[in-house]
Amino acid sequence: MPDPRLIPIVELTKVRLREFLREPEAVFWVFAFPLLMAFALGVAFRQERAKDVVVGVVRAEGSTIGQQLKGAPGVRVRPLEPGDADGALRRGQVAVVLIPGPPLVYRFDPSRPESRTARLVVDDVLQRKAGRVEPIATRDADVVAPGSRYIDWLIPGLLAMNIMGTSLWSIGFSVVVARSRKLLKRLMATPMPRAQYLASHLLARLVFLVLEAAALLVFAYVAFGVAPAGSIALVAGLVLLGALAFSGLGLLIATRATTIEGVSGWMNIVMMPMWLLSGVFFASSNFPEMAQPFIRLLPLTALVDALRGVFLDGYGPAAIGREIATLTVYTVATFALSVKLFRWR
Repeated sequence: MPDPRLIPIVELTKVRLREFLREPEAVFWVFAFPLLMAFALGVAFRQERAKDVVVGVVRAEGSTIGQQLKGAPGVRVRPLEPGDADGALRRGQVAVVLIPGPPLVYRFDPSRPESRTARLVVDDVLQRKAGRVEPIATRDADVVAPGSRYIDWLIPGLLAMNIMGTSLWSIGFSVVVARSRKLLKRLMATPMPRAQYLASHLLARLVFLVLEAAALLVFAYVAFGVAPAGSIALVAGLVLLGALAFSGLGLLIATRATTIEGVSGWMNIVMMPMWLLSGVFFASSNFPEMAQPFIRLLPLTALVDALRGVFLDGYGPAAIGREIATLTVYTVATFALSVKLFRWR
């Protein structure tokens, strides 16, 4: 015979699962949206050969600059009238404009990386044409290492961001909706402990977590060939731990909130810094050094760094021990505080 004290958890977990499946919008945001985002970003930043730099050459009598650049690898020449140079630069039609001299003038925006690159490429071609001799013999050897693409770097971040978003929103909204509809007042009259009610939200979240994470990882592998360099079991453990940490955070936010507007505001306050700082779409090391201690304390930073360590570098548990400890502390602390602070009304 099963322990009667476990029956409320089972029944409440079933309720959470049915509530989710009856919301088509929730199903879309949990399963379809991450796949669409991964596909769009993977296509936008797919690995391909370097694009040619587009060079605008101002027409001038007797100038041979355009002829010298024609046929040069990686360079595409666009002849321009003298009055069209600034407009072509402003509209991004060319990366750099050459005004024949002497001296030869490179006109470009130094704040644009592609313009600085184009200036170097074009100058190298012209200097070679003019007879420059390289003091050291060199050659290029292009390397495309597995895991070096942007999509390889992005997928762990998308997985972590999706775990955070779905854990916080699904649990926080579910609790607040039940409170606003007076359902919690009815549960308060039962002998069910609040810990079991809160635990049922965690269990329901974990059921969908398996499908949610598997869908994104399988799609990334089939569409882009993204696969973890390390243990898939460790990836699964990190996904589980991350979901528990963010689910506990979602419960904590919802313990006192009474309206959808109120919980939405708190969710955005909690998630916005992590969206911006935790390195989902670009490295968190780009932020000032003084901000790094705060960034490393964020649970999303810990989950993103741990997943990327396993995916890109094949790290084991010891190498990501700090991140695992951070997520464990968040899991224990937030759930304990949720049980203590939770109100039925």
